[in-house]
Amino acid sequence: MGPQAGVVCSLFFLLQVLATPAENPDFSLAGDYLLGGLFTLHANVKGTVHLNFLQVPKCKEYEVKALGYKLMQAMHFAVEEINNHSSLLPGVRLGYEMVDICYVSNNIQPVLYFLAQENYFLPIREDYSHYVPRVVAVIGPENSEATMTVAHFLSLFLLPQITFSAISDDLRDKQRFPAVLRTVPGADHHLEAMVQLMLRFRWNWIIVLVSDDDYGRRNSQLLSEHLARNDICVALHEVLPTPQPSQVVTRPERRRLEAVVDRLQHSSARVAVVFSPDLVLHHFFHQVLRQNFTGIVWIASESWAIDLALHNLTALSHTGTFLGITTESVSLPGFSEFRVLRAQARRLASNRPRWGATCNQECDACLDALESFNTILTLSGERVAYSVYSAVYAVAHALHSLLGCSQTHCPKEVVYPWRLLQEIRKVNFTLLGHHIFFDDHGDLPMPLEVIQWHWNRSQNPFQTIASYHPAQRQLKDVRGVSWHTPDGTVPVSTCSKDCQPGQKKKSVGIHPCCFECLDCPPGTFLNKTEDEFDCQPCPSNEWSHRRDTSCFKRQLTFLQWHNALTIFVVLLAALGFLGTLATLAVFWRHLHTPMVRSAGGPMCFLVLTSLLVAYLMVPAYVGPPTPATCLCRQTFFTLCFTICISCIAVRSFQIVYVFRMARQLPRAYGYWVRYHGPYVFVAAITALKVAMVTTNQVITATGPTARADPGDPKIMILSCNPDYSKGLLVNTSLDLLLSVVGFSFAYMGKELPTSYNEAKFITFCMTFYFTSSISLCTFMSVYEGVLVTFLDLLVTVLNLLGISLGYFGPKCYLILFHPERNTPAYFSSVIQGYTMGRD
Repeated sequence: MGPQAGVVCSLFFLLQVLATPAENPDFSLAGDYLLGGLFTLHANVKGTVHLNFLQVPKCKEYEVKALGYKLMQAMHFAVEEINNHSSLLPGVRLGYEMVDICYVSNNIQPVLYFLAQENYFLPIREDYSHYVPRVVAVIGPENSEATMTVAHFLSLFLLPQITFSAISDDLRDKQRFPAVLRTVPGADHHLEAMVQLMLRFRWNWIIVLVSDDDYGRRNSQLLSEHLARNDICVALHEVLPTPQPSQVVTRPERRRLEAVVDRLQHSSARVAVVFSPDLVLHHFFHQVLRQNFTGIVWIASESWAIDLALHNLTALSHTGTFLGITTESVSLPGFSEFRVLRAQARRLASNRPRWGATCNQECDACLDALESFNTILTLSGERVAYSVYSAVYAVAHALHSLLGCSQTHCPKEVVYPWRLLQEIRKVNFTLLGHHIFFDDHGDLPMPLEVIQWHWNRSQNPFQTIASYHPAQRQLKDVRGVSWHTPDGTVPVSTCSKDCQPGQKKKSVGIHPCCFECLDCPPGTFLNKTEDEFDCQPCPSNEWSHRRDTSCFKRQLTFLQWHNALTIFVVLLAALGFLGTLATLAVFWRHLHTPMVRSAGGPMCFLVLTSLLVAYLMVPAYVGPPTPATCLCRQTFFTLCFTICISCIAVRSFQIVYVFRMARQLPRAYGYWVRYHGPYVFVAAITALKVAMVTTNQVITATGPTARADPGDPKIMILSCNPDYSKGLLVNTSLDLLLSVVGFSFAYMGKELPTSYNEAKFITFCMTFYFTSSISLCTFMSVYEGVLVTFLDLLVTVLNLLGISLGYFGPKCYLILFHPERNTPAYFSSVIQGYTMGRD
């Protein structure tokens, strides 16, 4: 695709003022194909002198920019090397014309000059596809503002422009700047390197200083986005005033600078990132020195990271540590010698009188000002110089490909800028060990370096302390930083001190970097990778102490066999089991005696059998709960106990009914006997208890569960019911009711014959069961722990013993030791006496 058509008429009129120069500039070299070079050789514009086709400063009124001269010489060196010592473009000679743009004040006229033809006119055409400007490509300028101004013109003609230090990400927009390429990574990579440097040294509380221009504002916005993504806060944001073209600081500007430095001194941040052209910073740093502001880390953007004029202010070494982001240093063999020899040759030539000299020739008189920079220029290495050098080689490779050159010959053809631009985008070669190619945005992904300023005259003033690789977006090899602090340690720049392990952050104010530290309470821990502002709760089976960073397994507790109290209860249960077994044998042996029949007859064996099974369930309470032991506790054990209580209750009712109600209700008594009323009652109660137990099992968990001991959260209590007290109340509610009924009927029969008067025994059993169950439920309402399980077992065993000994014990005693009372005659006499007594 050819260049855009319809260039505005104003370009034509602007070019009418360009006069034919008296002679070629000294900063030019004739050749078959010319390259244009735009460099900053002077620092400011006080006045101008009209010389030939452009207005340039009087040298004696300007500060010479040593680095600009170095970059200009790098372009000269690359062209000379290609012409004399390279296999590129055989038989073709490259030329150049380089112009001092004085930062931004003199960049329009040189561009118009480069676009014009030999007659210094730019014709208006509908299509510029076959238009041939004065130069085939332009190298430079160095700053983003000037680059974009120039690019607006060059892009209309698709004239290739390769800038060597303009980092603005706006230049990546190929709709606006289709002809711009860069031999330096964009602002995104520079900012990423800065942020990773801050993260490396744990700085999250910084100062941002920017110039009051597009460069400062745009990079400040991008920096804020990078900082926000990495939890770095801006403590202070200040805009530095831009000096007047005369570089004279006005009174309002001086007051603004004083106020800025005052705020810096009162800020708790100790790291300052400065995005500003070097011109703006001269007065700022002089103010810093006047106010004796020290103890800060200055992080320089690429615009002044290796500025020799600022570095020449040696007093800055006392203000803190200077770090900067710049391109990788690549040695150019022979360049330092070339630069020095070139300067000497110019000095000899400048001693000859010259008439009608151009501005650049006038500025040869300023070469003496560069003499003091020769050593430091040599020591500082070829950082940006390699970017200029590689830009020239990129054009040469593209031109070599476009002309279809062989190893020995190149046809000299007309080169249209848009075709050369296409070839430059496709270049792919190795230059001094580095791979040179342009990505889709026209950028060369060259590594960056973090440098530190040093003021030892015998060493490199900009020593590398780290490297950043755009492809991996990673800062590597951080080393050898000399901190300008009293003890030589890394400066601290944080709003709040880091919290200790196990402490969460609580934000203070609007900045997330400002916080207070609070201990994580027991039962929680802090996982910084997930959330630094909230303590995470431990899982239910784990616990933690205050300020813990992890949880530990809780100690599981349950009734253990080796516990002394457990052994005591188990021994009681064993004695009860043996006693009940002996009672069963005695009752079986004397089954048809009046004593056994008065105790309930066959129903006694149902009670005794239930008691034996209940005693056998005692081991289910000891040891870690399992589904089987929980089933035994919650079903078989409670069923057996209910059968015992229901048998005693019906026995109490039956005795009272026989002696007091049989004569009043003979028919009812007949039905009670005929249909085996006691067994029906026991069966009904048992069925009701089975239904209650089954419902409870369905509603609540049947397996073992663990819950924290409220008295000691480090302990987990293993039990068979997550709500132990509620489960116990459900299981004992029917038994409590039966005990009350049994107690009532027993009390009603306290005046019955002695052989049938069991009121005191049943009253003892039922009263003990009732009171112990109520006491146990009350205890569990105020205490939770393994002691609850032990007391439940103890009360159960004592209740079993109460039935075994309290109800059956006296009868066994009479059977074994008073057999004379276990005869029909004795029982008949007792009944007869009771009857006669009532009459």
